[in-house]
Amino acid sequence: MLLAVDVGNTDTVFGLYEAGVWEHIWRVNSLAQESESHYASKLMLHFLEAGISFIEVKTVVLSSVVPALTPVIQKMLRSLFGDETIVVGPNTFPGLTIAIDHPHELGADLIANAVAVITRYKQNCVVVDFGTALTFTTVSRNGEILGVAILPGLVTAVKALFANTAQLPEVPLKLPVSAIGKNTVQSIQAGILLGYEGLVKSLITRIREEMGGDCIAVATGGLSSIIETLRDEFVEIDRKLTLDGLRIIGEKVGGKVKN
Repeated sequence: MLLAVDVGNTDTVFGLYEAGVWEHIWRVNSLAQESESHYASKLMLHFLEAGISFIEVKTVVLSSVVPALTPVIQKMLRSLFGDETIVVGPNTFPGLTIAIDHPHELGADLIANAVAVITRYKQNCVVVDFGTALTFTTVSRNGEILGVAILPGLVTAVKALFANTAQLPEVPLKLPVSAIGKNTVQSIQAGILLGYEGLVKSLITRIREEMGGDCIAVATGGLSSIIETLRDEFVEIDRKLTLDGLRIIGEKVGGKVKN
């Protein structure tokens, strides 16, 4: 059994993989002020409810984009599973080249996404990750991460608007029927969701042009299905893509856990 841990800015995701399927996926809030015992108790409860023993886990892979939480989660995993957690970084996966100026600045989740699409498609690909940040990671068929575009995610944009404007309410992320909002909620939905629809299409088009027109697109992230009108832009929408990349890294690198 393999445990993949993806520490994001909003949530930390734990995925248990065995016999070709993700048996369990759990989410907890990413809280930098909490200790390893807080996360250990959360994970222990999930394992207990699922009837799974820690000793059944043979490989642990960790991706983190929250530097303050990385050592906390590492310490928690070490206490529960042993010393050999695979921590994803720019040199973790054999055959992956990171062709950017400062490879250590690249988020581990984006590395995992790249590993997943390289393994699955073996084509030029842009991975659009709809998370706290909206990222576009361009990967070549030869296994190179060529670069990334980053902007605020949908929820981040809505919260920023809400926090900085006294009269605007926080609104649900629901695609409006019209770009001409008839009330405040519809106006924000039109601006954010339809605006992001155009933004995503425009960036994918620009990236494809720079790749000579030969580039597929794959979507992932918790909000990847929100803008339904974008579905035709992608060959696949896979919310488990990051976990699957971590799984592939774990299987390739090995890393038997000492119990």
